[in-house]
Parts: sequence; C-alpha cells; structure tokens
Amino acid sequence: MNDENQRKIGALLSYVVIMLNLVITLFYTPILTRSLGQSEYGLYSMVSSIISTLTILDFGFASALVVYSNRYRVKKEFEKEHNLYGMFIIVYTIIGLLVALFGFTIYLNVENLFGATMNAYELVTAKKLMLILTFNLAVTFPLSVFSSIVTAYEKFIFAKLVNIVTIILQPVTMLILLSFGFKSVALAIVITVLNILSLLFSALYCKYKIKTKIKFGKIDFKLLFAIFSFSFWIFINTVVDKVNWSIDNFLIGSLSGAAAVSIYAIASHINQVYISFSTAISGVLLPKMTKMVENKATDQEFTDVLIRTGRIQLMVVGLILTGFIVFGKNFIILWVGQEYQDAYYIGLALMIPMIDSLIKNSVISITQAKNKHQFLPKVLIITSILNIIVSIPLIKMYGGLGAAIGTAISLFIGNIVIKNIYYHKSLHLDMIRFTKETLNIFIALITETLLFFGVINLFHIQITSWFILFIWLLIYTITYLSISRFYLTDYEKEMIREFKNKLIGRKI
Repeated sequence: MNDENQRKIGALLSYVVIMLNLVITLFYTPILTRSLGQSEYGLYSMVSSIISTLTILDFGFASALVVYSNRYRVKKEFEKEHNLYGMFIIVYTIIGLLVALFGFTIYLNVENLFGATMNAYELVTAKKLMLILTFNLAVTFPLSVFSSIVTAYEKFIFAKLVNIVTIILQPVTMLILLSFGFKSVALAIVITVLNILSLLFSALYCKYKIKTKIKFGKIDFKLLFAIFSFSFWIFINTVVDKVNWSIDNFLIGSLSGAAAVSIYAIASHINQVYISFSTAISGVLLPKMTKMVENKATDQEFTDVLIRTGRIQLMVVGLILTGFIVFGKNFIILWVGQEYQDAYYIGLALMIPMIDSLIKNSVISITQAKNKHQFLPKVLIITSILNIIVSIPLIKMYGGLGAAIGTAISLFIGNIVIKNIYYHKSLHLDMIRFTKETLNIFIALITETLLFFGVINLFHIQITSWFILFIWLLIYTITYLSISRFYLTDYEKEMIREFKNKLIGRKI
C-alpha cells in the first residue's frame, strides 16, 4: 500500500480510535469514578498528570527521528539511517534512567508536596502510583524508538490497529479487576503492562515487516548535536505544553485538594478528546511535510495543505465544540452526576480558545519539516508563566474554574494572537486567505449554535435521559450536515464521493 493511502487510512483509523475512546469513556468513566470514589479518582488523575510531565525528557527527539530518517531515505543514505536508530536507542535508554531517578525523587517527597491536603491513605496510594507510573515511563522511552520508526515509514495502519486493541483491552481488564475490589493501583498496573506490550509489538513489526536494521557503533556526537539543535525547541514547546496542561492539576491539588482535581479532570478529559479529533489528521503529516521540503515545495503549496486540512478539522472540531456548548451540561450530569456539573464551565473555558490552534495544527509539521520551529516555544514560555501567575489567585477564588480561566487567557495570547502573526509574517503562510476560506464554516457553526441554544432555553426543554439527549444530538448533527452541503469545496465533495465509492465497493 502506498504512502498516500497509508496516510488516508491512518487518519480514518485515528477517528476510529477517537470514537472508541469516546464510547469507552462514556460507559467506563462513570463506573471508574463510582468504584474509585471522587477522592481517589482525583488522586490518580493528579499523579498521572505529574508523571506525564516527565515525558518532556524526550527533548523532541521523536520528531527528529522521523525527520532525519525520511531525509536519509530520500537521499538513499541507508547506512546513516541504521546508525541513527542505534544511537537513538542508546540515548533513550539514558533518558529512561533519568526518568527513573526523577520519578523516585518525587516519590520520596510526596508527603512534603501533598501532606497538607491529603490523608494517610491518599499519601500511601499516591506513592504506589508514583512508582508504577515512573517504571512505565522509564521503560517506554527506549522502546518508543520503534514506534517512531513505524511513523517514519508511514505504517499508520499497523500503529492504529495496535492502538485500537490496547484501547479495548484496558477497560475490559480493569472492569474485571474493579469487580474484585481492586482500585487505582491496579489501573496503573494494567496501563503499564498494555503499554509495554504494544511497544514490543512495534519492535517485532520493525524487525520482521519493515526489516529495520539497527547498528550500534560509536555515537556520532556531531550528528547528535545537530539533532539536539533541531529538537531543542520542540523540547521547549513540549515543556510549555505540559506546563499549560499539567500545572493546573498540581496547583488545584495543592490549593484545593483531590476532590477539586477530579472535577477538573473530567473537563480536561473532554478537552483532550476534543483535541484528539484535530490531531487525527495532522498527526500523519510530518513525513509528508519533510518530503515536501526536500522536494522544494512553495509557500503556496504549504498554504494549500494547511487550508485543506484546516477546513476538515474545523468541520469536525467545530461540531464537537458547538455541540458541547448546547448540550454539554446535560451530558456531564447524565454521565458522571450532578456533583460534576462545574466541569461544563471548566470545559468551555479550555475548549473555546483552543479551536484556532486545532484547525491550524498542521503548521507544527510544517515548522518542524522546515526547521523553523524555534520561535513558537519562546512565545509560549511567556504565556505559560502568565498562566501560572494568573491561575494561582484564581484557583484560590474559584477553584478549578479559576485554573481553566488562567489557562484560557494564556492560550488566547500565545495561540491566537502571536502565533497567527508569526505564521503569516515569518512562515509566509497566507493566513488572510486561510481566514477567508474558513469563514463560511464559522458563520454556519455560530448560526446553528445560537439557533439550538435559543430554542432549548426559550422553550425550557428538559433533557433528562440519554434517549432524549441522543435524539437532540441526532437532530443537531443532521442539521449541521445539511448546512455543510452549501460550503463544501469541490475537493471536499470529491473526498466524500471517493470514500462512499470505496465503502460501497468493499460491501459488494
């Protein structure tokens, strides 16, 4: 199968992954929150967030491996490619050891960090979770080289199928354990085991299917320095991203306790699902963008790719955002209970300022492929510091909502204002043309949102069951799809026809 089909099917399978996550979350999360309790669920969310922060030690090398691997393959420098993989395994093994050291240090200081807001049971559980999740991440680093090789070779179908199997096995296994009385520690063990198994499958796929050759020799420090120079700003961007999305859980846990974290975690989880619908497309573009750079593509060609992917992303995430605005509060109450309804307002504060970045996140692949990704992290450093400064007093006044407002302010300044100026002026991407070619979709989304929000509130319509919510969501989606016919481009209509033809052909 050629690379273009791998990208298309990979993006389609990404949406399958997202829908699976959505369905499983819909049924699994309420059971999990009830079985663990609000306090322990918040505890698990907080520890997971803290440990995931250590993924910044990747230093952006994963993207560098994909870029350099494709460069060597285009130039047919296969010996350099094989040496590259061996060097990365050595480097990532060292990083894994650093993760273990940092994680153990946090483990030793749990009482100092959270003793003021947690009881003895919570502190003991937090320490166990720290050890398990630290081990998970430490082992993940050296094995993740094989996942990056799969991406570099654009074998997206295999990667997504492994992901789908893992997504299904995790809740099934955990539900069995919950029925026997196991809690958050068992959840951490299940996640660790399944994660390591999926990475080992990637390693086997690289060896027997891709037939990857790995050579361990002397580390080429000149090459390593060049890669680090490329990766450094990706690393800084990752740090800032982790700060913006992880610091809130830490601050809320320190200032308001584990229960407040659990409410924020629900909103954050919805926000991550929302984000994932956009990255399904952009996540498969880096190898293509690298090849475009090597083949001297023009700025207009890059703008064309950005607009095509951006319009599709806007149609998807726009439906999700506006649907959440209209029906989100009812959904949360039906899903996890009345006590979590504040997650609706937190979710809105996180999701609304994200939409501009989500429809333009293909730019990330463009900047990395062009080696022009150094500026954005500098801006985000400032906005992340602003996030912390603003969020602390807001958390004291409004709890989790205050944290979300602080994050929203930083996202508006960094992601909407400054980034767009940079895209237009420095990357020479035509953002004015982008705005013109997406404006009709925005107008349709806003019109439908106001219409449904007005009808539901004007007539005091009560959505008190899953069936009623489903009917309203179905009406909302059908209306959205009906309106979309008036603004689809010829390219988008052709994509839909091609998809229908393939679907009918497979059925036949």
